[in-house]
Amino acid sequence: MNPSAQGWIKKLLKEIDKKDAVFSLSEEAFYNALRNCGFIYGSNLDIVGGIIDKKDLTEEELCKTNLFLTLLYTHKKSKSNAPFIDSIINFYTDINELKMSFFRELLGGKKSREQLEKIIHKRVQIDANVLTKNFNYFIINALLFIDVLAYKEFLKNNTISIDYIKNIEAAIETISLDVLNSKITKNQYDESLIKLFESSLRFKNNSHVNYKKAVEIIKNKQETYYVLDLACMATWGDRMIDDNEQKFLIQLGTDLNIQTSRINESIATINHFYITNKDNIALLSSKNIVQSFYDNSSKMVNKLITRNSKRLYQELKDSKELMILLSQSTVRDLSNEEQKKVQEQLLDIFKSIPSLAIFILPGGALLLPLVVKFIPKLLPSAFDDNRIDD
Repeated sequence: MNPSAQGWIKKLLKEIDKKDAVFSLSEEAFYNALRNCGFIYGSNLDIVGGIIDKKDLTEEELCKTNLFLTLLYTHKKSKSNAPFIDSIINFYTDINELKMSFFRELLGGKKSREQLEKIIHKRVQIDANVLTKNFNYFIINALLFIDVLAYKEFLKNNTISIDYIKNIEAAIETISLDVLNSKITKNQYDESLIKLFESSLRFKNNSHVNYKKAVEIIKNKQETYYVLDLACMATWGDRMIDDNEQKFLIQLGTDLNIQTSRINESIATINHFYITNKDNIALLSSKNIVQSFYDNSSKMVNKLITRNSKRLYQELKDSKELMILLSQSTVRDLSNEEQKKVQEQLLDIFKSIPSLAIFILPGGALLLPLVVKFIPKLLPSAFDDNRIDD
């Protein structure tokens, strides 16, 4: 089974036909298996539950396989009467209300396994030429479980509210920011990431949610476990969880109505996973996690803006109000209303440029402040009196 070649879903379904013990696991046990293989952390090192031999699959191929198996498990547990392949494609068609242009070409015509293979490929590996390996695994793949949570909601009524995805994302961002701020000692990369999160929260479609509201948004058990594990992953940015961070995680778990034993298990699991696999995870092999995140995200956004500079500048010229607001953002803080306009108009532009589709994905809002930072380089110098050419 080769997830990089056409027909892999058909082959995978045949291989697991007689090995379906994993699909009889409880939701908690299956989630734990996902976490143990690295899917929850965005660093896939094995196939969930060892349902098939991972052989020589790359991390991207492992991620594709795990995403497919998780969606399949979710469908089986829902007892939906809708055919699995059809329901998955219908789900991604529904969330296409977000106008993800790189999916648009895949969502028409007859539903098929081949069509789903293309969707999963696009979802996991947005653009191999512009996304650095470390960044892709750490950000995009760590947020793939949001797709699973949203698909679970979709199966209940055969439809999904985009607000559900936005609210989950907003809650994750707020809690992650609080985790980072709980650090007693912060290095420059911690501070940079905190600023990145703080800026990102201003650029949400919906208003900024505080910690209390974020906790209220997270309702079912899978959501609470996922948010807690992401928080544990954030605290591990400096390769240790100090007493203050541990107190925050315990309080977070308590606020989410998670049992103390599960909270301690989540903390122990992230420590064990990263320490055990530090030589197998590129993100951990050389740099601090936060340093890698900030460096890679800055480079990636800069590369995206540069490669799409001509078309992006033309789109910006056609949007006079956005041009003015972006120019003013270089010399003053924009109001909340202005920031919302910037986000909405930028996202409208990104919908028309496939290479920029990453910003439409769950978690993509984290990068908008960096976009605003790099865009002034495209603008005429008259718009930025303080600009100094490199």
